[in-house]
Amino acid sequence: MPTARESLLNAALLALAEQPWSAVRMVDVASAAGVSRQTLYNEFGSKDGLARALVRREADAYLHGVDRLLAEPAGPADRLAALAEWTAGEARARPLLRALLTGCWGERLPTPRPARRGAVLAGVPAQRRADAGLPGPSDVVAAVRDRSLAALEQGRPGRTSEESAELGRHCEVAMRLALSSVVAPAGEGVGPLVRTAVEGLSPVSGAGAGAGVPNGVSATSPTAADR
Repeated sequence: MPTARESLLNAALLALAEQPWSAVRMVDVASAAGVSRQTLYNEFGSKDGLARALVRREADAYLHGVDRLLAEPAGPADRLAALAEWTAGEARARPLLRALLTGCWGERLPTPRPARRGAVLAGVPAQRRADAGLPGPSDVVAAVRDRSLAALEQGRPGRTSEESAELGRHCEVAMRLALSSVVAPAGEGVGPLVRTAVEGLSPVSGAGAGAGVPNGVSATSPTAADR
């Protein structure tokens, strides 16, 4: 059973699907979640706090999905291609994620303004984290690059710093191709573009790594339940 906080975030997201953020009322969100308006304010502090919490949850859900894909037993190029395809697809389906990745928020979405300087810290730890600051597109790119690099280097001891730096550049290129596909979708999908860009990456060494994996994208995309 979801907590009151999760119920409120779900209710706010549902309301946002039906009307612009400016028209979403806190009292209606509380009513839809089945909690009091005071509970809502205790959790988020304000409507701006609710907006920051929504975006923080979207960022966390996306990065959790990234980690799930990168853990799949496939070669580096396969994993990066699958990650790019999944990122583009998720961004097209989830407006908040698309805004988070591109920085283009639009009139219908909440604009996650930072917490006021000197404001009293929220009593809820999750809200303090949301209020502390939200990632911008470059922060998300860097986070995905670093996660990708760490995952692809597992089982590959003895890499030089130059080899690690080159692999990191491949990881960043794959992510940036995914973002370009969000803005201007590629007719054949972004996976083939990523494969071309990272051509030459050797498979991960070790038993079972990529064994029996076909040339196509083979990593399994996370489901909504996994997120």
